[in-house]
Amino acid sequence: MNVDARRIIGNYGKGKKMTRNSVLIAVSIFGAAWAFQAGAADSHMHHASKEAKPAATAGAAWAEGEVRSIDKAAGKLTIKHGAMPKFDMPPMTMAYRVKDKAMLDRLKPGDKIKFDVDGVGGEFTVLRLEKLK
Repeated sequence: MNVDARRIIGNYGKGKKMTRNSVLIAVSIFGAAWAFQAGAADSHMHHASKEAKPAATAGAAWAEGEVRSIDKAAGKLTIKHGAMPKFDMPPMTMAYRVKDKAMLDRLKPGDKIKFDVDGVGGEFTVLRLEKLK
């Protein structure tokens, strides 16, 4: 207990406005708020670590899909893909930004691909891709 709290509690019954109970309530509220803040920060760290997997697991992150459309100007690729366990994502069709627009030059709608996606700058981005035969 710090010196100020001892002084306030020690003055209990000596005509001071703050009572021992109000000090205990204030300390309890402060402690609860601090614990809540620490828990919220831990929760955010957990979500961030879920999105950024270490390089050792990157090989397991490849997904397969079919190119639905290509937007070269925006550097985006729409892919119909299967489940992506890396992101707890079910099968869906979704537009992804590509790391390098040159990746789009060798693709056309209907191509079957294998691709690696990760969160870059708050947006899912295709980092690597390969055409399947």
